[in-house]
Amino acid sequence: MVLQRGPLLLLTLSLGLASAQKTLDEVPVQPGFNAHKVEGRWLTTQLAASRAHLVSPADPLRLGLHSIWTRDEDVEFVFFWTGEGVCKGVNITVHPTGLQGQFQGSREGASMLVRFVSTDYSHLILYVRLEDAGETTSLWALLARRMLGDPTWLGKYLGYVARFQLQKAPVFNLDGRHGPPDTSPTPRLLRWGLACQAWSPQ
Repeated sequence: MVLQRGPLLLLTLSLGLASAQKTLDEVPVQPGFNAHKVEGRWLTTQLAASRAHLVSPADPLRLGLHSIWTRDEDVEFVFFWTGEGVCKGVNITVHPTGLQGQFQGSREGASMLVRFVSTDYSHLILYVRLEDAGETTSLWALLARRMLGDPTWLGKYLGYVARFQLQKAPVFNLDGRHGPPDTSPTPRLLRWGLACQAWSPQ
C-alpha cells in the first residue's frame, strides 16, 4: 500500500490541476482592460468561494479590501486586517502574465492568479485563484465604487456564482461611506493609517 501512495497522490494532484485549468479556461477577461482605470477606492459588495466556510463571520480578525493601485505594469491590492485593537495594512502586488487583464503573484508561499473578468470601471467582477500546499481555491468578488450597486452587475455576478457552484462568503469592508476619488498627495501609508481609524465593520 505504501508503494501505491505515490502514483495515487500524483493522480489526485494531476486531476485537481486539470480541473483548475478547465475552470480557468472558462473564466473570461475584460476586453481592452485598462488597469489604470481601476485605481482608487473599492467596496466589496459580494464575495463567493469554491470552498465552503472559507471565511468565518465569527473570526475576530477581518480582512477587507481598501483600494487598487498600479505601479508601472503591476497591480497592487491594498487590504486591512482589523479587529480586537488590530489594524494592519497589507499590500499584494501582482504582475502581468502577457494576457491582457490577467496578473499573477505570490505571498507567503501561496501563488495567486487574478483575472479582471468584467468592468465598466464603476463596477468590477474579479476572479482570484489561490494555490497553497497543493490546494486550489477560487474566489469571485463583485466590487463597486459605491455600496448601492447596479442590479445588472449583481445579476451578472450571480450568474458566475451559479455556473461555478460557488459558496457565498461574508463580506467585510472598511468605512462603507463613499467619498471622492482618492487623489490626495498625502503619502499612501499615512492614508492607510487614516483608513484604519475609519474602520466600520458591516
